[in-house]
Amino acid sequence: MAKSKHNYCVIMAGGIGARFWPMSRTTHPKQFIDILGTGETLIQQTYKRFKRICPRENIYIVTNEIYKSLVQKQIPEIASQQILMEPSRRNTAPCVAYANYCILERDPDARIVVAPSDHIILKEDIFLHNVESALNAATENDWLLTLGIRPSRPDTGYGYIQYVDGKKHVYPPEPQIRKVKTFTEKPNLELAETFLKCGDFLWNAGIFIWSLKSIMKAFEKHLPEVDMLFRQGIGKYGTKDEKAFIASTYTVCKSISIDYGVMESADNVYVLAADFGWSDLGTWGSLYENRTRDQHGNTVVGKNVMMYDSSNCIVNMPKDKVVVLEGLNDYIVVESENVLLVCKKSDEQQIRQFVNDVMLEKGEKYV
Repeated sequence: MAKSKHNYCVIMAGGIGARFWPMSRTTHPKQFIDILGTGETLIQQTYKRFKRICPRENIYIVTNEIYKSLVQKQIPEIASQQILMEPSRRNTAPCVAYANYCILERDPDARIVVAPSDHIILKEDIFLHNVESALNAATENDWLLTLGIRPSRPDTGYGYIQYVDGKKHVYPPEPQIRKVKTFTEKPNLELAETFLKCGDFLWNAGIFIWSLKSIMKAFEKHLPEVDMLFRQGIGKYGTKDEKAFIASTYTVCKSISIDYGVMESADNVYVLAADFGWSDLGTWGSLYENRTRDQHGNTVVGKNVMMYDSSNCIVNMPKDKVVVLEGLNDYIVVESENVLLVCKKSDEQQIRQFVNDVMLEKGEKYV
């Protein structure tokens, strides 16, 4: 893989992974956990992946300031100025704006890939080839690109991207790049089934590729108030004044996603349709799909778990605890520290509500 000196990567690592509670906690969220048992945490895998196409010094990690020590511990080779610390959560648009201005100080000709820290990518070579194709397209055109995954099922947990299904290739070196027609948030099952039948819809992977010039122009046009806030810090990024400036900026910056604030408004948005073995690993159900299962469809972590007349369950238990489960079908059973969760897999979308309820009724130490 080629490593252009203008290739930059922004890894977003500030989320708390509430849908993976109780394993994922506010103090130690899922991106810092070896959730698949591979010997590497999700953020370590992500960093290692992008190091193949970006110089090490060009990789930035944007995270909440309470996770700085976790990032430094898990990725010790990254310099402290490459860890951009957010004092509070403001969704993804402020995160991107912050990174833009840090990169602008170093390289106005930068071309950037922005990616979450907690996705699974099984076919890394194909993925990196797709990213390089998109980076080349972004260098040659004033385009904002995203990666879209060809859907294999009518999934209601993902957003969808519809593309213009024309016969003419908009970018001949990469025929899978298409102009985006619409974005749709997570649909109901009936709509998801319609999308699948149409054939011109893709899952939104939340991975973005653009030149610094194009994304900064898009912020000026579509999110001028956010852009103006971060523009006021020019000269402070990379200096001792950066932390105080960011702290004051985040108190007044609105919370808005890059999808809603820019991508859904811009008319120069393109998608590269791909298949690189992707999962956003957003739920226990998606983890179930990516773990090895026994002959009864159970996936179990914990060496002392005994299953009787149980099938299609995902079980995650401390290694020293003896656990006996009988008569369960399609359940999530997870214990972590001081919390035990037993929940139907079909009801896992309620876990966010469980977390809110536990925090209100039992206290923050449980979340």
